[in-house]
Amino acid sequence: MSTAPNQVDLRTRIDDFFRASFATDNALITEAIRRMLAAGGKRLRPRLTLLAAQAVGADVEAHLELAAYIELIHVATLIHDDVVDQADQRRGVNATAVDFGNRISVLAGDYLFAWIFKNVTSAYPAPIPHILSATLADICDGEVLQLRSLDNITLDIMGYREIITKKTASLFVAAARCGAIMGGGNPEEIAALTRFAELFGMAFQMYDDLLDFVGNQTELGKPVGHDIWEHKVTLPVIYALSDPEIATKEALLAYYAGDASAREQAIKNVLDGSALAESRALVRATLGEAVEALQPLDPAQRQPFIDLVESLER
Repeated sequence: MSTAPNQVDLRTRIDDFFRASFATDNALITEAIRRMLAAGGKRLRPRLTLLAAQAVGADVEAHLELAAYIELIHVATLIHDDVVDQADQRRGVNATAVDFGNRISVLAGDYLFAWIFKNVTSAYPAPIPHILSATLADICDGEVLQLRSLDNITLDIMGYREIITKKTASLFVAAARCGAIMGGGNPEEIAALTRFAELFGMAFQMYDDLLDFVGNQTELGKPVGHDIWEHKVTLPVIYALSDPEIATKEALLAYYAGDASAREQAIKNVLDGSALAESRALVRATLGEAVEALQPLDPAQRQPFIDLVESLER
């Protein structure tokens, strides 16, 4: 087995690969995508692809292109998300729609999806193209479920989990699964890495929803409180709505019923109650399950993923 690279090395290798190799046949779309890539990002999904390949004994250098396609799928979804959400910023810079307009942004996302799958289907055997196409369907399904849940104060933890599993965790799963398969992993290794990725992806989204209340704009790459301004019902809101203090419920109920003047008090109620502590506890429990899912792997195989878990809340 080759020597495991650290997390910084993987991110650097991925970014270097993009700088040296990424280009489409459309100069305008290439520019738009390069600007999004240059804005940064944790590169968690492509890192998972490389870590999964590494864990089953493969050389990460052989799978940089696959990892890049995983990240580009993520970038394309972000471009579309910013149009749907009418977002002004992404990763601390202008959203693509701000600089290029909605029409170019939608077409850029569409083009990028088509370009990715043209290359994936010609370069990779089954089941890789099927995994990625099914994942894209899940992501779209999750986004529609989230849109339909706006202002839905009856959304429970089970419904929330379904949304985040599809819209966020599914691409983490595809990243790890494709890396493990192409790295030559056996069924037990592939299953363990797939389960880890699903739980890690869910925890990642839960933590992102928590940060929307307690993070800062530089850390988030978007305005603080963005989710509640969009009337999304996220994990902290679900917990706050179940808070026994009636004042908390009244402020949130008023806001999600359409009283914009109740927004600041609703946010304050979430901050002052137990919702954030409960959300953080669920993040930690889910990360613990993710680590437990790695038990079929040898300790040396597990450690890079444990490092990834420990880095999430730093």
